[in-house]
Formats: sequence, structure tokens, C-alpha cells
Amino acid sequence: MKYPNGVRPARQAVNTANKIFGNRGMSLEEDINITNQYYLNNNKAVIHKKPTPIQIVNVHYPQRSAAVITEAYFKQASTTDYNGLYHGRYIDFEAKETKNKTSFPLANIHDHQVQHMKSIRQHEGISFLIIRFSIYDETYFMDMDLLLDYWNDKNNGGRKSIPYKDIKKQCHLIPFHYQARVNYLKVVDKLYFQDGGMSDGRK
Repeated sequence: MKYPNGVRPARQAVNTANKIFGNRGMSLEEDINITNQYYLNNNKAVIHKKPTPIQIVNVHYPQRSAAVITEAYFKQASTTDYNGLYHGRYIDFEAKETKNKTSFPLANIHDHQVQHMKSIRQHEGISFLIIRFSIYDETYFMDMDLLLDYWNDKNNGGRKSIPYKDIKKQCHLIPFHYQARVNYLKVVDKLYFQDGGMSDGRK
């Protein structure tokens, strides 16, 4: 398999110091996948990771009944990482992990992803960003409206990153749990289903 920059990503090391507490040290993607499986197993929600588009270049047929892909490239994902259904509402979100200590670089997100998330909101879907600061082992839920504020400011000559202190203050910390490792639906309940009703997520 060939990667966009020609370099295979380094395998992330497992934090053995945290292994005793439910294998903490996994990547954000792994934790969200485990969480989504927990939601599915408990009939709470149906949310899946979107497959990464791959462009196949060469295929070898060693047998008539078998085909082996010998050359392929990862294509840039067209939208976001995850989507699905929860309480009759469509959910669509992106997940990003950063090693930065002081801010989240907006370069980690692409314009077409923001526009896609904006369209989801315009059609009354639920859209948000999950950010993990790996250096602090902290995971935050950022609603689309707040992300859009920072994105528009960047496009108008403002900051090209979101300060960590602002995220800590304005976003929702998602505590680690053993089964639902990144229990983001708890935040969704608070923002969109308060008192058993439906909110638009705005404060």
C-alpha cells in the first residue's frame, strides 16, 4: 500500500503506564470505534466509521477465482470520519488528535470537511468535532457552531489555531470510561435532547 507522502505512518506506541486502566494509550480512532461498538451492542445508536477511499492502480490475478491488489493509493477522504443515527437524528462528526501543547491547528481540518459539517447542520443534523490533546490525555467535544466561529475568523485573517485554554473553557471534556471510552453521546444528550426534547445545540 502506498501512502500520500510516500512514508508509512509510525505505529503509535502503547502507553504501558496506563495499560492497567483499560489500555489507555490507544489512538482516538480506536477508542471511538470501541465506543461505537458499545453503542451498537447496547442498542443505543448506530454510528460507524466511514471507509477510507482507495484508488486501485494494479490488480494481479494469480488464479481465476482470486484477485490480489498489488498497487493502490489512499485518496483524501471526501467528508468526515463518522456518521450514523441517534434518537432519530443524523449524526456526522470528525475526530482529530494533536500532540500540540498549546493549541489545536486548524490546518488539521480541510475546508470541504467544514462545508460538509455546515450542510449537515443546515439540514437539522447533529455535527461536531472531537479533539484529543494526546500530551494531556484529554478529549473534548466541540460543537459545529463554535468550530465555525474559529474557522470564519481564520478565513478573515485571524488565528490559524484554537488555543488550548479556549477549548478547555468553551468545549465539553469527555471523561474516559472503560466501555464507552469516548462517551460523546452524553454531550449530545446535554446539547440536543435536554429535558427529553430536541435542542439545536446552541447555548
